Amino acid sequence: MFDETLLDSSPSRAPVLNGTHWGISFAVGVAGFLVGYFVLPLLNGPPESVSAGVIQSAFLAAIFFSYAAILCYTYSDTRHLGLNTIVWVGAVLILNIVGFVIYLIYSAAKTDNWKRATIPLAYIAEFMLIGVAILIPLLITQALPKTMLSVALVAPPPPPPPPPPPAPAAPVKVIKRLSAEDLMKAPTVIPKTIAKVKDEPEPPPQTGTVGVVGGVPGGMPGGSVGGVLGGIITGAAPPPPPPPPKAATPKRIRLGGQVEQAKLIFHPNPEYPPLAKMARIQGTVRLEAVISKDGTIQDLKAVSGHPLLVKAAIDAVGRWRYQPTLLNGEPVEVVTEVDVNFTLSE
Repeated sequence: MFDETLLDSSPSRAPVLNGTHWGISFAVGVAGFLVGYFVLPLLNGPPESVSAGVIQSAFLAAIFFSYAAILCYTYSDTRHLGLNTIVWVGAVLILNIVGFVIYLIYSAAKTDNWKRATIPLAYIAEFMLIGVAILIPLLITQALPKTMLSVALVAPPPPPPPPPPPAPAAPVKVIKRLSAEDLMKAPTVIPKTIAKVKDEPEPPPQTGTVGVVGGVPGGMPGGSVGGVLGGIITGAAPPPPPPPPKAATPKRIRLGGQVEQAKLIFHPNPEYPPLAKMARIQGTVRLEAVISKDGTIQDLKAVSGHPLLVKAAIDAVGRWRYQPTLLNGEPVEVVTEVDVNFTLSE
């Protein structure tokens, strides 16, 4: 861009920026892209999306590339014009675009060729206007009309639910009421068939016993008064009443009352948790357990205790074994509470 402008005033009539300068500027731009893509998320947090991160890194790469090209341009042009290279490169390095504009005006006045300054300044002004027009909508999102955003983001209301189906009509029951007059009326139609009523046969008479119907069981044959009295006196006694039913043994009880106390036959001690030992935590963990009929632990859960000690207590009590608890001579399940003490030794 600037080479054609300075070509006439250049002592050697050669481009100010050669291939080496463009390569350096491109490498600096790539470094700026990598810094924006990998380093900025670590400092400012991750971007909203991958595309936003790529756009941000591309802008940073363009700034790095332009800055490097300006420095290379100043370095090369000062050497062509015989100006102090260190001073002007330092001024552009510190003041950035402002230092470069000052250098263009100074070099134009020095060579009495204002074309070399006006054209680059026009290009710089155009690039700045384009950059501002692009960056302002991206940086100031609050300036967007809120009414348009609210209309675009509000979801349409859901459709109304369908009307409920009509309730099924209850079946109509016709109740026919009969009066006493209807019952007393003679039938007007003779039925075609008459239902036959069969009498049930009488029970066969009991063989081997002789006596009066309704007499006393075990009476003497003949049905006489003496036989009846003799049967009452000499007859066998009635059978004894049946024994009362045995009460059913409950399936699960709690310890106490007349229940035989459960006895431990295997109870390994719990391991003290290392974290609780480091924190100097001690205390009692109360567990509720169900001792099955064979003496094993089932349905073990914590009632109280420090959270760091509960896991060790559950692991240890889960391996305990008891003698079966008997109720009325039968083993039953027992609901009981177990206290596990954790004490640190000095």
